[in-house]
Amino acid sequence: MKKVIVIGAGFAGLSAATRLADKGFDVTILEKNSVPGGRARVFEAEGFTFDMGPSWYWMPDVFETYFGKFGKKPSDYYRLVRLDPSYAVIFDQKTTVAIPAGIEALKQLFESIEPGSGVRLDAFLKQASYKYDVGMNKFVWKPSRSITEFVSLKLLYDLGRMDVLQSFSEHIRKFFTDPKLLQLMEFPILFLGATSENTPAMYSLMNYAEITMGTWYPMGGMYEIVKGMVALAEEKGVQIMLNQNVKKIEVTNRSAKKIITESDIFEADVVVAGADYHHVDSKLLGEYRNYSEAYWDKKTLAPSSLLYYVGVNKRIPKLLHHNLFFDEDFSQHSYEIYTDPQWPSKPLFYVSAPSKTDPSVAPEGSENLFILIPVATGLTDDTDEIRERYFNVVMERLEAYVGEAIRPNIVYKRTFAHRDFQSDYNAFKGNAYGLANTLLQTAFLKPTLKNKKLNNLFYTGQLTVPGPGVPPSLISGLVVADEIAKEFGPN
Repeated sequence: MKKVIVIGAGFAGLSAATRLADKGFDVTILEKNSVPGGRARVFEAEGFTFDMGPSWYWMPDVFETYFGKFGKKPSDYYRLVRLDPSYAVIFDQKTTVAIPAGIEALKQLFESIEPGSGVRLDAFLKQASYKYDVGMNKFVWKPSRSITEFVSLKLLYDLGRMDVLQSFSEHIRKFFTDPKLLQLMEFPILFLGATSENTPAMYSLMNYAEITMGTWYPMGGMYEIVKGMVALAEEKGVQIMLNQNVKKIEVTNRSAKKIITESDIFEADVVVAGADYHHVDSKLLGEYRNYSEAYWDKKTLAPSSLLYYVGVNKRIPKLLHHNLFFDEDFSQHSYEIYTDPQWPSKPLFYVSAPSKTDPSVAPEGSENLFILIPVATGLTDDTDEIRERYFNVVMERLEAYVGEAIRPNIVYKRTFAHRDFQSDYNAFKGNAYGLANTLLQTAFLKPTLKNKKLNNLFYTGQLTVPGPGVPPSLISGLVVADEIAKEFGPN
C-alpha cells in the first residue's frame, strides 16, 4: 500500500484522506492543532459551545454527495433542521426583512418590496438553475490542470450560457431595481470573497442554492460535520495525528519523501497539502515552491474576519439564528476591504445565535452569540485595543436593534482575527476564506492542485480549485484524491 501523508485535518484534508483510504492507500493526516477541523474547530467555555468558523449550512446536496461516495448519508452522523426564516436582514433600526424558507413565500416578500419582482425572481432562478446544474455537476469537479479540460463543444456551449464574462452586479440589475432586493440577492456573493462588480454572473448559482435548497443547521453545531467526517475517515483506516506542526518537506529526486514535524519524521509516497497553500509553498518547500511571492501578492484574497465568541446569561428575543446587519453603507465597507484595505469606518456585521435553534450550545436561559465583521486581509495592526473598539461599535448597534442592554450580561468573550488566523492556520495575510472567486481566479486560473517541480505533491483546500467555502472544500479533497489515484494507484 502506498503511503500518503495529508497535511491538515480541515474539510479538504479529511475529504482527500478518506477518499484515498477508500481507494486502498495507507493514509495519515498530520494536524497542527489539538483537534481536527481546521477553521471549523470548536471550543467550550462557561457551559457554552462555540463553533469557531463556518456557521452556514448551504448546498446540502454536496454533503449528500460526499457521504454518498462511501455508502453513507449525513443523517448517519448528524441531524439537520431547516431554518425558517432562513435569516434576517437588518437595513436600519426600523426595517428588518426576515427571509422565509419557501419559494412562494419569498416571491410574496419580493412583490411587497417591488411589484413585479416575484415573476422576475422566477426568471432569475430559471437561469440560475442551469448554472447550478452545470457549475456544480461539471465544472467544480474538474481538476482544472489545463485549459484543454474545458474545450469540448458541449462545455464551451455551457460556458457561454454561464455568463462568465458578465458581472453579477450587471446581471442582477436586469431583474431587480429596489436597493433592498439588490442587497438581498448580492449577499451570498460575500461568501465568494469579492464585490458583485468583480464576481462573474455565473455565481447566481449561489442564490439558487440558498433559495431552493434552504439554510440548514446540524443540531449540536457545525462541528458535528467534522465529527462525522472524522468518524468516517477512521472507519476507512485513516490515522489522524494531532499536535503535529509540519516544519519541512524533504525532497529527494524530485519527490517529496519526508515530512518533518516538530517531534517526528514521516515517510511518504504521496503528499497532500491541505494546509495553507502559500505557507506550504513559501515555508516548507524552499526552492521547490510552485509560485513566487510576487505571484501571491497579486492574488485577490477573500476577506479576513474579526470574530467575537460571546456568552450571554439571558435570552435575546428579537434575534434570529442568522442576522445580517446591513445598516451601514455596503459600498463603503467593500471599498475598505478590497480597494483601499483598512479597518472599516462603519462596518457591516453578522450575528449568529445558534442557541435559538439548539439549546445544547448554551446554558439554560442563556444565548450563544457568534459575531463576525468582514475586514481586509493583510492588516498588521491587529491589536487588542482595535478589537475592543469594534466590539463596542457593533454592540451599540446590536443593543439599539434588540432594544435592550447585552454587555452587562456577558459572562464570556473571546476574540479572533488576523494574528490568530496566522498563528493557528498559517493563513496567508490572515485571510479567513481563501482566494476570491473573480474571473481571473476561476478554474485553471487558480493556483494549480499539483506541484510543478515535484511528481508526488498535491494541494487541496480554499486556495486552489474549486474555491472557498465548506462545500467547495469537500469537493476539492475528492478531486485531488481522484487525481492521485489516477497517477499512483494503490497497487
